Amino acid sequence: MPVADNRGSQSNAPRPLGVSIILPFYNEQATVEQCVGEIREAMRGRNDYEIVIVDDGSSELDVAALERLADRVCHHRENRGYGAAIKTGIRNSTGEIIVILDADATYPPREIPRLLEQMKKCDMAIGDRSRQAASWRNIGPWHRRLAKRLLAVTANYLAATRLPDLNSGLRAFRRADVERFLRLCPARFSLTATLTLAYVCEGMVVEFVPIDFRVRTGSEQSKVRPLYDTLSILMTIVRTVTFFNPLKVFLPAAAFLLTAGLLVLIYGVLFHHILDGTIAVLVLSGVQVFVLGLVADMIARSRR
Repeated sequence: MPVADNRGSQSNAPRPLGVSIILPFYNEQATVEQCVGEIREAMRGRNDYEIVIVDDGSSELDVAALERLADRVCHHRENRGYGAAIKTGIRNSTGEIIVILDADATYPPREIPRLLEQMKKCDMAIGDRSRQAASWRNIGPWHRRLAKRLLAVTANYLAATRLPDLNSGLRAFRRADVERFLRLCPARFSLTATLTLAYVCEGMVVEFVPIDFRVRTGSEQSKVRPLYDTLSILMTIVRTVTFFNPLKVFLPAAAFLLTAGLLVLIYGVLFHHILDGTIAVLVLSGVQVFVLGLVADMIARSRR
């Protein structure tokens, strides 16, 4: 069983398969066996799939146990992040369809066949945790759920569509499609949000499939850092939408600056105190942002 180094290289190219199921792994030895067992059960009767575990520099690791569980194990010499682990798994897998799944047993592998069935009529199938109240409560404490709501509202506005579960860790997509976007994906937590927005902004068909979400059972706590990762995902949302549809970001910013300039002018007229310098700065800034948006939009369209 070949093992990849942190560059993701492979010495022997295996035969192509239909489905590659990728599990990013970081100190989750207590739950990965349960997760793989449930995957095998869910995929019973199929012989066109492989399980690829990507060890992201775990400090506690039983390599022999992982190799018995998976069809292929890839290793990072140091912890590089969730996104980097997913990208290594994609580069070292062979399936035409990629399924990603967390190794902490919170996502039920029994839902994988439903996602694969949806792939017959869409470009990406995402396990949606938001449809059931119990699943939503299992996502975490109130402040984490509040952060997810804020991110969802922002993403829904910028993407101009409803995205019920922006960063679900259970999803399926085709290799040929995702390879177009890998260079945009960050190494850390926000890879899933980037992929969702990239597909939507490019007009690709994304289906959200309702699933359960289970309470974390292992001794390891969630790797998510509420404040840091929320800000990181927020920046990822803005950056990704700017890449594909710049006017969605630049036009509101320009409108805000021009409106502020108009309000300052009205204030000056009413109170006989014209702040001409402030008005000029706001108006000129608004015009500049608008022009930059047009240039960015032309560049984005030229890439298609």
